[in-house]
Parts: sequence; C-alpha cells; structure tokens
Amino acid sequence: GNSLALEAVLSDISRRGIDTVFNLGDSLYGPLDPLGTFKLLIEHDITHIMGNCDRIIFDSLDDDSSSTVNYVKQSLSTEAINWLQQHPSSLTIDDIFLCHGTPNSDEVYLLEEMKKEGATLKSPKDIIDVLEYVEQSVVLCGHSHIPRTVYLPNGKLIINPGSVGLPAYIDDLPVPHKMESGSPHANYTIIEKNSTNWLVDQISVPYDWKKAAAMAELNQRQDWADALRIGRF
Repeated sequence: GNSLALEAVLSDISRRGIDTVFNLGDSLYGPLDPLGTFKLLIEHDITHIMGNCDRIIFDSLDDDSSSTVNYVKQSLSTEAINWLQQHPSSLTIDDIFLCHGTPNSDEVYLLEEMKKEGATLKSPKDIIDVLEYVEQSVVLCGHSHIPRTVYLPNGKLIINPGSVGLPAYIDDLPVPHKMESGSPHANYTIIEKNSTNWLVDQISVPYDWKKAAAMAELNQRQDWADALRIGRF
C-alpha cells in the first residue's frame, strides 16, 4: 500500500531495463495509499501472487474490528478487491518457485524461526524439510520483510527481497516479535542467470519515506510511521 515506495522501485526497474517482474504479495494493505498502489501495479507487466495481508482484506469484508483494514476496504474499488482475489498463493515459472511464506502457508516464515528473543535463521535441514516437494532450484519468498539470500546444502537458492513498502513491523504470532530491516529504503532483488549460476543483487532504493510516514500518522498508525522513517522501532 505504499505507492511512494512502489513508484521509486518501478522507476529503478525501468531504468535498469529489467524485463520480468515478480510481486510476492502483501500489495495493498496498510494505512497509506492502497488505491494508488493498485493503479500503479496494474499499469505494469507484473506477475503477482497473494500474501497473507492480501487475503486479510477480502476475508474480512464483513469484519469491522480493525481500523486499518476498514481504511483499506473503504479506499479500494471492487475492481481492486477482485484483482487481489484472483492471485494464486504460489506459482512455478521454469526453475523458479514463488511463495509468500512457505509453500503451504502464507503466515509462516520460510527462513526465520521466531522466538521471544527475536528472529533467528532456521537450520538448513528445517528449510529443506519445508521445501520437500519443491523441485525448482530457486525459491523466492516474502513475508518477513527482511532481505536474505540463503544457499542450502542440496543446491537450492532461497531469496527474500525484503519489502518495497514496509521495512519493519510488529506481530503477535507465532510469538510477539519485531521484524526490522534497519533501513527506511524500499527493497527489491534482481536475479540474473549466467551460464551456470544465479547472480543475486539486493537493491535498496531511496524515496520520500518522511512523506509516507506522515500519511501513516494521518491515519493514526504511529507504529507504521516510526517503521517507515527508520526501518526499526
């Protein structure tokens, strides 16, 4: 839902001449600019999958308990909600597998294990077990908003590009925890295949995050404003 960050990332993608773009979900949620973000996304040739925060929007159409969800629903058109609903939860393209969280859940972290002390990187065995039925050698995932590139002993490459529009957040599940990228920049990742290997370039794009934070404050989300300004709490 952060159209300012998205616009900066799309501009950088265009400047670099990148020809294939994947969006790993959580597109329109949040107290910023859901409709403007939707309009930007549909103007570009992007392959989308669904995230848990996309699903929250249309799963809660009759639930008025969350002020932020209400703001998003009131901001979005029927066209935008229908657009969200049509996205798959995962996708396979050639030797690349796309999911938001894990292949089986959009609410579980693929790479991180959550403890009261914070997020730690899962063991290679634990990640391999979750990907047991994924045949592709490259897995793109999201959900944690933390950029990571992880190579597994079985040869699989797991890449999390971080978040375009929200560099830090607080969540209650599976235990209360914070996820902090440590920077307000908008994040995305470029991958490129050479003759035998994948090159991975984690990109951090500057944009007017102070303006984005002010939008969050107008909608009574100081936590979002703090995260947008500094990438941590």
